[in-house]
Amino acid sequence: MGQFKAWIVEKGEGGQSLRYGDFRDSDLMEGDVTVRVTHSTLNYKDGLAMTGRSPVVRRFPMIPGIDFSGIVETSEHPEYRPGDAVVLTGWGVGETHLGAYAEKARVKGDWLVPLPEGLTPAQAMAIGTAGYTAMLCLMAIERHGLTPADGPAVVTGASGGVGSVAVALLARAGWHVIASTGRVEAESAYLTGLGAAQVIDRAELAAPGKPLAKERWAAAVDAVGSTTLANVLAATKADGAVAACGLAQGMDLPTSVAPFILRGVSLLGINSVTTPQPKRREAWARLARDLDLDTLASMTTQVALADVGGLAEDILAGRTRGRTLVTVG
Repeated sequence: MGQFKAWIVEKGEGGQSLRYGDFRDSDLMEGDVTVRVTHSTLNYKDGLAMTGRSPVVRRFPMIPGIDFSGIVETSEHPEYRPGDAVVLTGWGVGETHLGAYAEKARVKGDWLVPLPEGLTPAQAMAIGTAGYTAMLCLMAIERHGLTPADGPAVVTGASGGVGSVAVALLARAGWHVIASTGRVEAESAYLTGLGAAQVIDRAELAAPGKPLAKERWAAAVDAVGSTTLANVLAATKADGAVAACGLAQGMDLPTSVAPFILRGVSLLGINSVTTPQPKRREAWARLARDLDLDTLASMTTQVALADVGGLAEDILAGRTRGRTLVTVG
């Protein structure tokens, strides 16, 4: 009987636990494509899943890991054949469906996208869910009609995964990027290297503020939520827009209708989990074309699959920087 290495989240009387060990092929869930995983990545949601800090995992045992790149081993799906290079993000993988922190995954072919032309499997996962989400944010801002001529763009949680790629994408698209981080002294050089024109302390946005504040930016990418998102909205210029994609500070939103009815500000919700295939493929094509790969490399740290479990607390505490690429095989 075939076995492979995986991180496994289990739940018993004492609560949730995490271990690295063998998992049987026969225990994989239903799917029409089996993939040999070559790379994964570390996302904030992975930290929540591995620690149990938030009820991300919906079934036990669970293999965590919400995204992967790899090579098709077997396929009953008409679009994929053995040997094809593929990428997966979202669709409940690592939450309700056995995930990516393993040497093998079995999934629905409809969840996959072909490896984007111009990217290696490692580069695709250096981007990962976080970078893919950042591109969805940029696309939403562009669909709203905003351009760099309208004013600056602020990125919260800028030294994290979503934030780092968002800074790089916005800067390359010509925006004056204001990067908000809790570690100004430690991260200023890193963020300006990604293209930020200005770095501000997250303390400016993290404490309760006024319903409306001085207009500071035309667009925003927010991965933080809670009071930070409220303050970002309050300081957004008339007819500006904020793309909201995260909850690092919290799920609440203590705001008022003032930015919406007095300035015409729009709040753009970003769902990266069940994005329809056309938009999903457009985002990956844009990433392959618009993200500078040298900049991507500069924000990426590599770890082995066997070591990723030890980083769960670090990403939740904001101690990781940029993107963490998990090398599987």
